[in-house]
Amino acid sequence: NFRLVKISLIRKKKLNKFKLDKLREECGVFGISNHEDSARLVALGLHSLQHRGQEGCGIVSFDGNTFHSEKRQGLVGDHFTNIEIIKRLPGKSAIGHNRYSTTGETSLRNIQPFFADLYHGGLSIAHNGNLTNAISLRNDLVKNGSIFRTTSDTETIVQLIAQSNREKILDKITETLFKIQGGYALVILTNKKLIGIRDPLGIRPLVIGKLGNSYIFASETCALDIVDAKFIREVENGEIVVIENNEMKSFKPFNKIKSRPCVFEYIYFARPDSILGGECAYEYRKRLGEELAKESSVEADIIVPVPDSGVPAAIGYSQSSKVKFELGLIRNHYVGRTFIEPTQNIRSLGVKLKLSSTKSILKNKSVVLIDDSLVRGTTCNKIVKMLYKAGAKKVHVRIACPEIKFPDFYGVDMPTKKELLSSNKNKSEICDFLGAASCDFLSIDGLYKALLREKRNNNYPQFSDHYFTGEYPIKALDKLGNEKITQLSLLSNKSSS
Repeated sequence: NFRLVKISLIRKKKLNKFKLDKLREECGVFGISNHEDSARLVALGLHSLQHRGQEGCGIVSFDGNTFHSEKRQGLVGDHFTNIEIIKRLPGKSAIGHNRYSTTGETSLRNIQPFFADLYHGGLSIAHNGNLTNAISLRNDLVKNGSIFRTTSDTETIVQLIAQSNREKILDKITETLFKIQGGYALVILTNKKLIGIRDPLGIRPLVIGKLGNSYIFASETCALDIVDAKFIREVENGEIVVIENNEMKSFKPFNKIKSRPCVFEYIYFARPDSILGGECAYEYRKRLGEELAKESSVEADIIVPVPDSGVPAAIGYSQSSKVKFELGLIRNHYVGRTFIEPTQNIRSLGVKLKLSSTKSILKNKSVVLIDDSLVRGTTCNKIVKMLYKAGAKKVHVRIACPEIKFPDFYGVDMPTKKELLSSNKNKSEICDFLGAASCDFLSIDGLYKALLREKRNNNYPQFSDHYFTGEYPIKALDKLGNEKITQLSLLSNKSSS
């Protein structure tokens, strides 16, 4: 019902106004083969990937004859700790997904993994990322008779696999990969295989682990740690990794090109203890803070992070500048989903629901406030006011990444260009908007110094850094301008083809 779809989007837009001013994570995927407790291990893996998506979660298992599926809205711990639900997921192979929607509305039908009963057997798929030609492909599929049950771009992948005339499932999947574009990491379960796939540029992350004789695919290494699995390696860009009969095989159907992983995995998305490019995300973030201090130090009494995401960069800034690190802001980790849709009186409290100030630390102090990124700036504005109200003498804002001026089309939910603060204001105007004594950002050169270190050279870009530069590694074929792919655009008959 188009009217219900429109109401759902309007409601979601209203709720977004109350969310913290941050980029939203994409999704988390996890898959395992040949293990008696496959569903339990997937649930544990999804729990450690919870930061990548909190709207819904699902697990599909295969017992040798039948696929079993359980999907729920909300958090993994609210559902898959229930032994009765796990019992409904028998089998030695399973895949799972944490959802944060970048396309499609938040509803049970859009929760992954998706399952399709194809001619040659069942297939289940979990997808992290976003397709830049999903609308065009969807329109063509519908014209040719495909019937879609969801508003997710992931179903486009399933439909393309189903329509392929190739005989073998791996050939069907490969043919599909040459039709889709964008950033994606896929984990696919068939009646014989567990398959992990990463897009040709490696924008979205995927790693391989091993637990005994069981192979694992996961979005991050922290999901391997929780099940005591050994980290083997990252899936390479453009690689298809197939697990069958306890053996791992690699296929690379695309022409070899240089990888361009999403830079925000290093800056913000990945959990601090996850390994990226051979180092923990925490180490990269400390170095971002160190470079920020070298570029834009200011006389101050204390360094205060915006918790939790700004802590590593603030530690690095403090160590480099020799200015004392203090927890001038305390985060409330127990603000539940009750506050997602609050009354107007509660909404007016704003950021105080999440953060409180340590007044004795801040009183009469010149403060450098450190955060990992600045998106709309509305939350930072409130935090600056909070610090001044707590008695801070001066508040200097420092951001441990360059100015975000351009939107994303590869799986990160972020505002349109007209809503991005740095896209519409210069540094002086941003400083005035925030109410800070001064404001500065890490430079592009400083970003690469921190992330590449000894491997650094001037051959930029080496990451997908279009957020800062506007240089998109993949063209968005669906003509969206500065807007995001939304559920309305997926359902509209006026979508570009």
